[in-house]
Amino acid sequence: MTDPLARWRASAGTAVLLDGFHALKHALRFGAQVPVAVTTDRGAALALAEELAGDVRDSLDELLTEVPAATYASLVPRPHPTGVAALAVRPTREANLRSLARAPRPAPVVVLDNPRNLGNAGAVIRLAAGFGATGVVTTGTLDPWHPTVVRGGAGLHFATAVERLGVDELPEGPLFALDPEGEDIRGVTLPDDAVLAFGSERSGLSPEVRGRADRLLALPMRPQVSSYNLATSVAMTLYHWSATGGAATAPPAVSAS
Repeated sequence: MTDPLARWRASAGTAVLLDGFHALKHALRFGAQVPVAVTTDRGAALALAEELAGDVRDSLDELLTEVPAATYASLVPRPHPTGVAALAVRPTREANLRSLARAPRPAPVVVLDNPRNLGNAGAVIRLAAGFGATGVVTTGTLDPWHPTVVRGGAGLHFATAVERLGVDELPEGPLFALDPEGEDIRGVTLPDDAVLAFGSERSGLSPEVRGRADRLLALPMRPQVSSYNLATSVAMTLYHWSATGGAATAPPAVSAS
């Protein structure tokens, strides 16, 4: 077998870091190509798989190589409590664009318009994957595949199409933009092919996205409360979609590790 450290070094420049057991578990569940995975305690990692992820236990058994703790720490920017790390092949832009352009679209696309917070973007991708959204698109300068975003997404970048696009490249479909001046979302049924746009944490929607919106929608909020966290806003909107028309295609309500 090829030396795992050599494989790591060969892939590190272009691959996606999967930081921790749960990120690796999710990536494997959704078909990620993982050329190398390491752990500081192979037995503990496989025991965790037996307990929480029996569906990928055999794959982990084949992939995981035990390395000294010092070696593991040299490979990652911040060691994870589970002592597991892996590298995965990032989906191509072309593959993501095909997924975003599919028609008919069975679930909305989430657009983060010029987001600023890497952790928030990761949380949104995790939410979108949970609701079975078609994809998450960012506009602006934030890279949705930044290592901090991937860490926040817990490996679920591989469960949905994640791409950065210009406003003029957004997928087709009716664009619903969340804005305090919009109509109450509770009176609107969101179609499965909706494009759901959320403004940045600091400045809200850009004029370009606001100008392209077919409808502006507002989330219910108590007076004198200024805003919701970005991930909370996305969660509320996707739940509204799933409960008012998207329930037939939304994932079933289950508890999974």
